[in-house]
Amino acid sequence: MNSQVPLPITRMAKVLEFLVLILSVLICGEAVIFKPISDSHRSAALELFNPTHGSSLEETYEALRTFEVLGIEKQPDLRAATCASVVDTLSSPSALKDLFQALRVNGLLNCELKKKTFAGIAPRLKDAVKSASSLLDYYYSVGSLVLIKGLSSDVDVHLESADSVFRAIKALSQSDGRWRYSSNNPESSTYAAGIALESLAGVISLASSEIDQSLISMVKNDISKLLDDLEKYDDGAYYFDEKLVDAHGHQGPLSASSAVVRGITAFAAVSAENLNLPGEKILGLARFLLGVGVPGNAKDLYYQIEALASLENNRVSIPLILSLPTSVLSLTRKDQLKVNVNTILGAAAPSLTIKLRQIFSSGSKDASVIDQDLKFDHKNAVHYLDALPKDIDVGSYIFTFEIVLHDSEHKMIYATGGRTKVPIYVTGVIKVDNAEISVLDSDLGNVETRKKLDLAGENSISLSANHLQKLRLLFQLTSPLGHALKPHQAFLKLRHESKVEHIFVVGNSGIQFEIILDFLGLVEKFFYLSGRYDIQLTVGDAVMENSFFQPLGSVELDLPEPPEKASRPPPQAVDPSLRFGPKAEIAHIFRAPEKKPPTNLSYAFLALVLLPFIGFLVGLLRLGVNLKNFPTSSAPATSAILFHLAIAAVLSLYLLFWLKLNLFTTLKALGFLGVFLLFVGHRTLSHLASTSAKLKSA
Repeated sequence: MNSQVPLPITRMAKVLEFLVLILSVLICGEAVIFKPISDSHRSAALELFNPTHGSSLEETYEALRTFEVLGIEKQPDLRAATCASVVDTLSSPSALKDLFQALRVNGLLNCELKKKTFAGIAPRLKDAVKSASSLLDYYYSVGSLVLIKGLSSDVDVHLESADSVFRAIKALSQSDGRWRYSSNNPESSTYAAGIALESLAGVISLASSEIDQSLISMVKNDISKLLDDLEKYDDGAYYFDEKLVDAHGHQGPLSASSAVVRGITAFAAVSAENLNLPGEKILGLARFLLGVGVPGNAKDLYYQIEALASLENNRVSIPLILSLPTSVLSLTRKDQLKVNVNTILGAAAPSLTIKLRQIFSSGSKDASVIDQDLKFDHKNAVHYLDALPKDIDVGSYIFTFEIVLHDSEHKMIYATGGRTKVPIYVTGVIKVDNAEISVLDSDLGNVETRKKLDLAGENSISLSANHLQKLRLLFQLTSPLGHALKPHQAFLKLRHESKVEHIFVVGNSGIQFEIILDFLGLVEKFFYLSGRYDIQLTVGDAVMENSFFQPLGSVELDLPEPPEKASRPPPQAVDPSLRFGPKAEIAHIFRAPEKKPPTNLSYAFLALVLLPFIGFLVGLLRLGVNLKNFPTSSAPATSAILFHLAIAAVLSLYLLFWLKLNLFTTLKALGFLGVFLLFVGHRTLSHLASTSAKLKSA
């Protein structure tokens, strides 16, 4: 029974020819590698953030803060211009938001400000806190006072009625832990909850006396409700889904999650009580922020980096991230399994042990229980496994790790997340044996021609067959451990000399791969095209280090003549390089110039052309033309000279028209010269007429 599966010979043939031999393996959605902040984030920050002298203070702060967290020393030199803007904003009656942004920028640049600057702002900010009517008013005014407190200890920024301010902000909260922007706005927002928690943290730090603990407990309850609304991915990442889209800036999962993270960590930093938040969810938020990768715009990158900086050192729980330098291990090279554990910004982790608990094979629920400790390389700060378990063959796996902290106190500080699943690809060189290609009789299946193949080297076999025969290809694939391997790709392609292609899938039974092409049943698919067919074999897999695209040779097919109604081969695609490539050069053929007349004839014609001019000169002499009547006074003389010069200019213009000027340019110039000639000619002729009249009257 034939094992071939013929495919349509249209565009599919072209696409399959260029398929990459190493394919990505589909893995379980629960296993994803999260990696700490890397150099790719630093490169993105330098590319996305480009603060200039015209940038707003908010944009400048976000750029400088991102550079600070990422440790980027190469920053645009904007200190002078930015500090000038900061001083101008703080010295003038600016809006609350502008004051807040100016103080934040000043906290990073340490601009030279006079002490009275802060002393003059603080009373105004206190008044703004008392008269605030929206959450953003509280956020900007309280936040500004907190910034002044950190910049100058001489300025009194304490709030006498901190409890009432705390209650006013708390009154905007909702039963689900989210906040409203104002009492007039019924819509609640997760993003607003984040800035509300930051504002409440600022009120606690500015309070002149201790805040009522019952109010603190209510906020803790709001935080718990807020965390109950977290959305979860299968990979263990948690995030807040912002449903409100309004005019308060970027609203989405990243901005909302970032705002809540900053708010929770800020509130935990000033609260005397432990918030007792689940470390799993804090770690899940960190995984979401890292899972975003490198955002494509500056605002989102700032949200990501600022939130991660808040989690890097907080009183709630510091996430530890388990990552791998590489998730591809080679059995041929005997690669070691290496694992890193760092904080989200890449700092070193405390003393710990990594245990390899289980190994799952992708697509199988069965797991190998390993329960083995990884060794620690102190020099390179990496955990490693000397060798993979002996039963691990090529394929894709899910490795389950567990982080065990050595110090019991660290369990209250760091969040490890229990067991972590990581996808691992194990590759190797696949053994290819017993490869041969044969031509068989159609009836009895006897071998007429058999050729051995070296699929690891070069082949150039030459076969011939007719429509009553068959073509058979055999080969075996075995893994490094001797197991059968079913590659993602196993295709046999026959390409006619007219470029018509036919592709077949090679089937397998265990380690044996076989395909039989019965030409009698394929004559219609081959469009009755006799002639030479090139044979190519493609075998590839993501875990196969020696995938190949191998030309095997050719087969000369003798097929019967096509009947009248037989289908014709489809038109072949036009090579784009021929369609859009350079065109053939066009050679212009000009008419041969006409034969010139004899030189003597040309001179005779020139003499005839000049003869009227000579006659004109002779006529002038015969008439007795002279300059006796040429005006002598200054004004008439000037008009006469200009009149003759204008006539000469008209004659010169005619000569230029004959040599190179076009008609439109000539007419345009002649219009200006004609008007001038008419004016000076009229003056000259008027003077001559006046002179003649005087002579006659005398």
